[in-house]
Amino acid sequence: MTDYTAHPTAIIDEGASIGAGCRIWHFVHICAGAKIGRNCSFGQNVFVGNNVAIGDNCKIQNNVSVYDNVFLEDGVFCGPSMVFTNVYNPRSLIERKSEYRDTRVKTGATLGANCTIVCGVTVGRFAFVGAGAVVNKDVPDYALVVGVPARQTGWMSEYGEQLDLPLTGSGEAVCPHSGDKYILSDGLVHKAV
Repeated sequence: MTDYTAHPTAIIDEGASIGAGCRIWHFVHICAGAKIGRNCSFGQNVFVGNNVAIGDNCKIQNNVSVYDNVFLEDGVFCGPSMVFTNVYNPRSLIERKSEYRDTRVKTGATLGANCTIVCGVTVGRFAFVGAGAVVNKDVPDYALVVGVPARQTGWMSEYGEQLDLPLTGSGEAVCPHSGDKYILSDGLVHKAV
């Protein structure tokens, strides 16, 4: 007996570790080596590879493939049809599985619809990648990045609201929804405690 819900069309390979409360929808394939936390949602046509770890409370929307060497911490949102890669310079005729690069997405980050995360980068805590962006370098905690290639245009609160902060220098801002205070110093943002 499982403590998660899976649609009859889902393929879950024997050995996959899936936490309680997960919801697995139509035509999802989860490979045997996957390690998935609690209360995650996998939309239609999602693929999860073997060397993958997904934390608690993640939402993987329709048509996303989480390939080997992709690691998602708790509360990550993967928008519809966004793309992960794991080989930097793929060729069909050349085997490069030994060259997979790790991609890490930290707690609370949002990856917008149709964005692409080039392998080998880290997307910081509560960062926000805009729809259609192509991320080819690390993204700082709380950063908002958009465009091709992605460039930083602002800072985001944990609630998901843009903060009234400059890109550089120093400053303070309050999230209008949560009332949490954020501090920019030395090019980085952190939430005040």
